[in-house]
Amino acid sequence: MPRKKKAIILSQPVKAGLKAIKVRLDARTIITVASNKALEIWRSRYPKLEVIG
Repeated sequence: MPRKKKAIILSQPVKAGLKAIKVRLDARTIITVASNKALEIWRSRYPKLEVIG
């Protein structure tokens, strides 16, 4: 008998109390960072970084 396929999860789970910051590094790369400290580290590597939401 064939087994039922699992549903594909296309988004990350939302954790309570954690505000993720979406960031566009370049034209095709979008990441999420969890803190302002991490945001500043990425900003030093990618000067044209753009905060999406």
